[in-house]
Amino acid sequence: MDNHNDELRSLQRHHAIDRFNGAYAGVLDQRRFAEWPELFVADACYRVQARENAERGLPLCLLRLESQAMMRDRIVGATQTIYHAPYYTRHVIGPARITHDGAGTADDPVRAEANYAVFRTKPGNPSEVYQVGRYVDAFVVTEAGWKLLDRHCVYDSEMVLNSLIYPV
Repeated sequence: MDNHNDELRSLQRHHAIDRFNGAYAGVLDQRRFAEWPELFVADACYRVQARENAERGLPLCLLRLESQAMMRDRIVGATQTIYHAPYYTRHVIGPARITHDGAGTADDPVRAEANYAVFRTKPGNPSEVYQVGRYVDAFVVTEAGWKLLDRHCVYDSEMVLNSLIYPV
């Protein structure tokens, strides 16, 4: 019986994380950027880092935000102060793989990885692959549902087209 309960719990967690990632993609692709920080806990960390640096344990990141407040500042900058040619994104996120089935608390988060691809479309131009990589995540379960404690976006692309403006 315990095996059945463990399997059911595992399926429920996979489903919850996949639903979360679908909602995450929707927030970004529908340009609801003000909602993006709410997908994280207050003291969360969000990093976008080249695979080469991640694999070598080097700290240099393309972007590192260490709280919801920093995420909100980034969104204000990206939507109100940075001038750039308009574009749309489309996130395709693969099924999650749970790497640590923790308690879902800050001390013992659920850890998961999922592959992602982000496509960018500028009006009047064909779509292009913007970034490909994997999310390395730590999730906690709160009263408001699943939230990210840490999202480490490890991108495979050797170059980021132009600049990183919107979250990945």
